[in-house]
Amino acid sequence: MFFLGIIIGIALFLVWKARDSYFRVEEGQVGVLCRFGAAKHGPDGALALAGPGLHFKWPFEVAHIVSLREQLVTLGGESAEHVMLNDGTVIRLQSMLRYAPRREGIAKYLFGLHHRKEHVAGLFSSLLRNEIANVKAAQGEALGGAFAVVRKDRQLVNQRIADFARKQLNDRYGVDFQAVDITDIHPPDELADALNAVMSARAEADSMRFRAESECAQKVMAAERGVQIASAKAAAVESEIDVLGRHLGALHVAGVLPAYRSRRKAEVWSEARTLFVKEGGTS
Repeated sequence: MFFLGIIIGIALFLVWKARDSYFRVEEGQVGVLCRFGAAKHGPDGALALAGPGLHFKWPFEVAHIVSLREQLVTLGGESAEHVMLNDGTVIRLQSMLRYAPRREGIAKYLFGLHHRKEHVAGLFSSLLRNEIANVKAAQGEALGGAFAVVRKDRQLVNQRIADFARKQLNDRYGVDFQAVDITDIHPPDELADALNAVMSARAEADSMRFRAESECAQKVMAAERGVQIASAKAAAVESEIDVLGRHLGALHVAGVLPAYRSRRKAEVWSEARTLFVKEGGTS
C-alpha cells in the first residue's frame, strides 16, 4: 500500500508537470525558450524562434512569448505632458507612440530592455520634448509664436521625430518605430484667452473690411452703370439733333422751312392747355 501511494503521487506529479511541457504561440507572435536563464540558439548561432502553433518544452525551460504586432503607447499616461517651447511657453501635449518589435531584433528587445514599454515610451517622450523645444517661430510670426508653429506644422514635427528614430534607434532596441502622433495640443489658459481675443478681433476686422469692400463695389458698379446710361442718353440726343438738323437743312434748301415752322407752331399751340401771348410795341 505504501508503494502504491508513492506510485500514485509520482503519477500525479508527472501529470501536473505535463502542463509545463508545452507552450502555444499565436499568429503574430514568436516564442523564445530559455534554459536556466540562457536562451536557446539554433545551429547557426542565431536565436531560436518558435512560430505559431503548439511546441514542446521541458518543465525546467521557460517560454517567452513576444508579440510582433504594432504596439500603441500613450506618452505621459492618461494626462497630457507639459512641454516647454523655445520661447518659454509651457504647453500640454497628448501624443501616442506606435512601434512594432522586429523579428531579427528579438534578442535586443526581449533581453536588452527590462521594462520595455516604459523604456520606449520614456525614450520617445524625451525625443518629443527635444524636438518641440527646437521649434522656433519664423521672423515676423507674432501671433502665438512657437506654439502657432507647432500647431501648424504638427505633421512635420511627427515626421522629423520618426525619421530620427528610424535612423538612430531601430538597431539599438530591436524595434521598428512607426510614428509619434501628436493628438492634441493645449496652450496655457492665458495664451488661449489672448489668442481667442486676437482671433475674434481679426474676424471682426475682416468682416468689417469685407462689408466695406462689398458696399464700395456696389457703389462703383452703380456709378459705372449710371455713366453708361448717361452716355447712351447723350448719344441718343446727339443722334436726334443730327437727324433733326439734316431734316431742317433739307427743308431750308427746298424753301419750305418758314411754312414748316408755322405749322409746328400751330400744333404746339393747339396742344397747350394755357397760352400766354406777349405783345410788344415799337419804341
